[in-house]
Amino acid sequence: MASLKDLRNRIASVKATQKITKAMQMVAAAKLRRAEMAAAAASPYAERMERVLSNLATSMKGAPEAPLLLSGTGSEQRHLLVVMTADRGLAGGFNSSIARLARDHARRLIAEGKDVRILCVGRKGADILRRQFPGKIDDVISLREVKSIGFGTADEIGARILSEYFEGKFDVATMFFSKFRSVVSQIPTAQQIVPAEIPEGDGASDLNGAIYEYEPSEEEILEELLPKNVKIQILKALLENAASEQGARMSAMDNATRNAGDMIKKLSLVYNRTRQAQITKELIEIISGAEAL
Repeated sequence: MASLKDLRNRIASVKATQKITKAMQMVAAAKLRRAEMAAAAASPYAERMERVLSNLATSMKGAPEAPLLLSGTGSEQRHLLVVMTADRGLAGGFNSSIARLARDHARRLIAEGKDVRILCVGRKGADILRRQFPGKIDDVISLREVKSIGFGTADEIGARILSEYFEGKFDVATMFFSKFRSVVSQIPTAQQIVPAEIPEGDGASDLNGAIYEYEPSEEEILEELLPKNVKIQILKALLENAASEQGARMSAMDNATRNAGDMIKKLSLVYNRTRQAQITKELIEIISGAEAL
């Protein structure tokens, strides 16, 4: 049975941990508000970009003069998986859920005989996937030193992906991230970004039967917009991920704080009972000694 000193030390240790988790919860709540606003601000632009591209690409899809980012290489043998996680832990199942989705996708592709390469944006995803796919991870891009996520960050990542695509290093690129819904709900998501996926029927519904003539040509406009769209979708995913990370961390730290409180109550109860038992034992010894005299 633990001594009173051991119990006091444990209670003090849990109280110190509770202060840390409470502080981390408050910091995550402050960061979540900013991250949520940034993600909400970027979403309309990204959605509008997709609609414009859908209108333009509907008539070009399958045409011989279609840009490579739209038509693809004609093969689906080589796949690049862009796995976006955090550089830090203590965020509940945020990192593991994204890595699990990417892992299942990679295993399915490998089972079909496809070549798989992984680019990790965030150290935690690399730590999880490296054990399961040794030799498949090309590089790890850390965002630890990035003070705030902006278009510059997405531009660097997008430029690298596009460069490798035009060099013929892969045929399909799929991005894995977490969509933010609420503090308690983040949805792991897979999105193909290269070649661009154009939903069937969107172009016709947006045009409402009208006929448009483009100057310059549709091909030239797509050549300009498609690379930008890749970077915009990466930016949107990074911002959604940042909000999801803070939401998951806030929820995890809230649970940890409440669990620490429950543990303190249990340890305090054990401490008081042990102390009472020790006092009772000492009283019995005193009374027995007095009676013996």
